[in-house]
Amino acid sequence: MDRFPHAANVDFHSPLDLSKAAAAVLDDDGRISGWGSSAQRLLGHAPEDVLGQSAARLLAADPGQRLSALCKAPRPRSTVLDLSCRDGRTLRAAVTFSPLAHRGVAATVVVAAELEALRSWEAQLAMMQGLATESSVGLTIFDTDMRVVWGNVSTDLELAGVAQYIGRPAADLFPEGEFISRHHPPDEDQIMEHVLTTGEPIMGMHYRGRAPADPVREHVWSCSYHRLVDARGEPLGLFEESLDITDRYRAQERLSLLVRAGKRIGASLDVRRTAAELADVAVPQLADEVLVDLPPAVIEGRHPPTGSAPGHSLLRMHGRTPEEFRTSPVSYPPSSPQALSLATSRPVVDAVPPEGAPGQAGPAASHSCLFVPLLTRDAILGLATFRRSSNPDPFGPEEQTLAVELAERAAVGIDNARRYTSQHAAALVLQRSLLPQHLPEQSAVDVAYRYLPADSRVGVGGDWFDVIPLSGARVGLTVGDVVGHGVHAAATMGRLRATVRTLALLDLDPAELLTRLDDLVAQDSESQADDGPIDEALGVTCLYAIYDPVSGRCVWASAGHPPPIVADANGSVALSALAPGPPLGLGGLPYENVDLNLSSSSVVAFFTDGVVEDRRTDIDSGIDRLAQVLTWQRCPLEELCDRALSALPPGPQADDATLMLVRTRRLDADQVADLELPPDPTMVAHARTVTERQLATWDLSDLSFTAALVVSELVTNGIRYASGPVMLRLIRDRCLLCEVSDNAHTAPHLRRARRDDEGGRGLFLVAQMSQRWGTRYTASGKTIWAELALP
Repeated sequence: MDRFPHAANVDFHSPLDLSKAAAAVLDDDGRISGWGSSAQRLLGHAPEDVLGQSAARLLAADPGQRLSALCKAPRPRSTVLDLSCRDGRTLRAAVTFSPLAHRGVAATVVVAAELEALRSWEAQLAMMQGLATESSVGLTIFDTDMRVVWGNVSTDLELAGVAQYIGRPAADLFPEGEFISRHHPPDEDQIMEHVLTTGEPIMGMHYRGRAPADPVREHVWSCSYHRLVDARGEPLGLFEESLDITDRYRAQERLSLLVRAGKRIGASLDVRRTAAELADVAVPQLADEVLVDLPPAVIEGRHPPTGSAPGHSLLRMHGRTPEEFRTSPVSYPPSSPQALSLATSRPVVDAVPPEGAPGQAGPAASHSCLFVPLLTRDAILGLATFRRSSNPDPFGPEEQTLAVELAERAAVGIDNARRYTSQHAAALVLQRSLLPQHLPEQSAVDVAYRYLPADSRVGVGGDWFDVIPLSGARVGLTVGDVVGHGVHAAATMGRLRATVRTLALLDLDPAELLTRLDDLVAQDSESQADDGPIDEALGVTCLYAIYDPVSGRCVWASAGHPPPIVADANGSVALSALAPGPPLGLGGLPYENVDLNLSSSSVVAFFTDGVVEDRRTDIDSGIDRLAQVLTWQRCPLEELCDRALSALPPGPQADDATLMLVRTRRLDADQVADLELPPDPTMVAHARTVTERQLATWDLSDLSFTAALVVSELVTNGIRYASGPVMLRLIRDRCLLCEVSDNAHTAPHLRRARRDDEGGRGLFLVAQMSQRWGTRYTASGKTIWAELALP
């Protein structure tokens, strides 16, 4: 389909042209002596009706004298007359009278055209003249060989004289220019060839280059190409329309740059990466290089220093990736433009940046530098340097405004990253202070663990684990999971972990410990119900176990937590069939103890549900996966931990994941000595004798006096207050353990004896001679124990 269906009606001939206008001939008396067919078409009068008649009869009015004067004028004259048509209409026409003298016969040729048509033609002609002489749109005509034929005044101004390019190819006009629109061939010759061959115009191509009349400043034009054809439809060449859209294009570029900056700058919450994001956004559209200088305090997450000299003790950011990140010291003299920008908190343009300044780096061929302070909340965070080397254009007012806005966005991002770094460091300190840093040395178990918080940005979560040394060489093992992630969950976790450790040191059995912990959580939830949101501890899960290396007995209880998985020394894996009790804070059901007899070198896995459950797999599949890993229980525990976590599905975690692997040990029989004593006071001496003899066997004779005194006091108390036999146990471990068990449930109390008291000093002596002592309750009574340091 023709793109311009009415193009055939466009006619640039004048309505007064003899090929179109109405023509007649008047004699010397003003009578019509010639009447053309064009005159008949215009007025409707046939020749026989007007020939020989006075021309004044065709006038709507009667300006006879005027008509006579026009006919007798010595030179052509033009006027506007109202003519009468045959159908009674009055036609306002533009009429030209041209005197004609031939062989002495006086005559006048009259040419007439409708006045409205003439005015329309004159407007078109004025438009063409305006395009050629006054329009800001560049018009250039090329022949079929794509050589310059003509250019209007706008083209002439851009080329500093179009005459010198007549007959030259289009490529000579802007030799270093390029098309930046990519929806058509980028080569101008290919574009022109396409338009000449197909007749299809190409419009709206953006072209970037430097005009010969302004070789310093880079311009952008919007160019369109159209084919020119003659009356027969044969190509004559083509013409190019070009409009300088530099300002509009740069405004659009600045807007797109700001949109891109809003999406990218500050998204990482990392100080160094934010500095790199500023450079990524601004290069190469605004500058050829962007440098960011920050104080060390900002990089470390601290508040920027105040009161120091501007430009001193800054670090320049380098690198775009974490692997490339590095810093180099930089400082600026007080008289430098950088120091001026920092001191005044305003951007400063320096056309010739000083070279050789301390810390100054960059090419010596820089054309222009723009220094912009990084400001936020009335604090100066650093300095951004926008540098141009290949682009000779100086930074204009609009570009300075753009750089300031980019710097403001970067400053906000850097300040947010600084605050995040500070909070992150505080959260990590909190987490490290709440979780065990070094597991205590003890003989009962070997331990390895892994902790993976779901909130990888903050690095803290609500899971916890602990290994708690207990009396009698036993060890308490606990793992828990607080609902939620982040700092609040970590704080709740720390409070619960401390509570579990406190209750564990009371030597409570697992079920009793969880019952008391549940009461505490419920009380906290009730006290906070009226003051604000419910504590995150509500619904927390916890598992607590006690392992005795003397008997190999392990007792555990669970408050909504997955039970441990046990792999014995042969590699067979056992899962507990007992359902856990309710989570802490819910209450309603009792907690039950589970007894296990573990052989030496058994591996017990304590874990949170983040290890065995995610969005894609259920908890049963995860437990089976972990159990399969435990079949390799002969491997080192660290390797088993890595195997277990490497089996997790890839991708971000939905929950915190904590894994603690425990390999059990058993104390040898020769490390434990038991002695049952009847409730007879004379047995105290026998107990001392047995103790001294056993210590000599263990090569601990240096402890004989102290140990005999401690045993004497503990056995005396047991015999005095118990109603049945007393059991003495000596354990040689990392220290010497002395335990005396009886059937009484009354706990002894340390008291200060008065000078005239005959008793009450036994436990005081025990406390002074031992490094620790205490009491634990059993199902049949109590056990008083004391630990003596080995020499």
